[in-house]
Amino acid sequence: MLIGHLTVEFSLDGNDNLKGKRRVANSLKQKTRNRFNVAVAEDGTENSLTRLRLSVISLSNSERHLRSRMDKCLLMMEAVAGEKLVDSSFEIYAAD
Repeated sequence: MLIGHLTVEFSLDGNDNLKGKRRVANSLKQKTRNRFNVAVAEDGTENSLTRLRLSVISLSNSERHLRSRMDKCLLMMEAVAGEKLVDSSFEIYAAD
């Protein structure tokens, strides 16, 4: 069993309240969950109004399938977000 972990960070330029950040975060999380059946959560930027980091987790038996799914998640998130993508990283872990 393989675990894929995608981290995506956005810059929320011009955002000055929690409500605006929550709107962007909830929209991205819901769209990603609905389309790809993955787990998505905010990761480490809870206290910042201008940064949003999301972690996406998925399981698979195939590394190729996992990479493909996460690549599509990243492309979709970048396309639907009106915010600037600052950073992304992808890691695969083996689970016994």
